[in-house]
Amino acid sequence: MDWSLLGCGRSGHVTFAPDEPELREQLRADTAAGTAWRCLRCADFIPGAPDGHGPASSAPSVRRGKEVRSALILRIFAIERFVRALAFLGLAYGLWRFRSARQSISASFNRELPILRELFSQFGYRIDHSKLVGLVQHALTLSSRSITLLAAGLAAYALVEVVEGTGLWLARRWGEYFAMVATSVGLPLEIYDLARKVTVTTLIFFAINLALVLYLVLTKRLFGVRGGKHAYEARLRSESVLEAAAEAAAAEAAAAEAAAAGASETTAAADGPATAASGAARSGRTEEPTLPVPAPAGRMPPPDGEPGRSGPGS
Repeated sequence: MDWSLLGCGRSGHVTFAPDEPELREQLRADTAAGTAWRCLRCADFIPGAPDGHGPASSAPSVRRGKEVRSALILRIFAIERFVRALAFLGLAYGLWRFRSARQSISASFNRELPILRELFSQFGYRIDHSKLVGLVQHALTLSSRSITLLAAGLAAYALVEVVEGTGLWLARRWGEYFAMVATSVGLPLEIYDLARKVTVTTLIFFAINLALVLYLVLTKRLFGVRGGKHAYEARLRSESVLEAAAEAAAAEAAAAEAAAAGASETTAAADGPATAASGAARSGRTEEPTLPVPAPAGRMPPPDGEPGRSGPGS
């Protein structure tokens, strides 16, 4: 599945015209429909005016590829956190209301309990063995101060879940760290509960929390895992359309400089002999051919048969 194209289909294309001429040329194209600009998410050319313009540093940060899928997964976890927050806020509000009306609720419960006991006994179920009934009976024995503290604790936990859900929904780095730490704190308690007794509810919550922690640590590279933040940002840059366009523009500029340097060297080599000849002509000197120089005259050896002359008085 092309997650980038799916993101554009859901949120629309994102085009940008940078002020830098070389980079601008990499992101635009002339088509039959007019000038088109490359989408920063799906990398397709979209006809029409760009959504924004300015320096490349002011271009919008766009999720693409795996980051689109990751944002969707984090939002699923965020919804689960918001549902938890609503549930615990409801429990906190119920306990707070129960504190002020505990006496009347206790009287109503004791009055209705025999009727409920008789009703459930007809179905073969003894209500006295119900954990819910036991929990209610235990809550009725709590003091108002204890109920207030319990309601405050539930409200605080709901607030933590709201912060977790908000950070995950926005896919912020701080939200990922907060959700990972807050969820990890509760894992030992859940493991302890599972060691005592395995229930479907406890097992489901433990699986969700463990999956969230592992997903955040491995995919977001928290706490230095798999190269940490630098490796994570490097991967984002490698998938960025704007970064790819900048690298292509730099490569073209380097190739043009290399071609210009090669052409100048070839021209200089070809102009060398002509430059020397023109310099000699300007000086008014011509090169004469070099002739062999005869040896200096000396005494020749006498002919064969003739005595040599050694000089006067010989």
